[in-house]
Amino acid sequence: MKTSFETQRLFFREILPSDDYELFELDSDPEVHLYLGNKPVKNIQETRKIIANIRQQYLENGIGRWAAILKETGEFIGWAGLKVEKNVNGHYRFYDLGYRLKPQFWNRGFATESAKAFIDFGFSEMKLEKICAYTSALNAASAAVLRKCGMQHINTFVYDGADELWFEIRNPSIKLQNSDASHFAL
Repeated sequence: MKTSFETQRLFFREILPSDDYELFELDSDPEVHLYLGNKPVKNIQETRKIIANIRQQYLENGIGRWAAILKETGEFIGWAGLKVEKNVNGHYRFYDLGYRLKPQFWNRGFATESAKAFIDFGFSEMKLEKICAYTSALNAASAAVLRKCGMQHINTFVYDGADELWFEIRNPSIKLQNSDASHFAL
């Protein structure tokens, strides 16, 4: 499977240990964590553990969040991608679409560009049947991104004490199978 690809404005690649300071800048920003439980990282060691966890996901699942690099400048603007999640909203295992950008890159279409790219990647490269995503019910911007990408709001549920919106999109080129977990070796 690919470990990098690009869109019109962005280059995506695996997150590397050398991304620690850029990722720390992103994840230590309280504004970024407003709808993520208000738990920004406090030191670079926390960020390095996050990177180690992401890199372990690559080994275990063949996918995880990837660095989003602005092609024009080579700047790390955040991350996006798919990862295997467990035990959320009644779903035992599923592919979760996510994205997180530095605030100076908000409202410029990068989240939508990233989300569309990873939906396409998940369906065309990984041959996934379904991709899920969830966002805070208070995060109207993120919900709008998911809708722009063709994801359907399925329900609202409580997660870590907060209302979350659950979205799904199915691969139009794959007929539905009996089990949503058909891509997992259990």
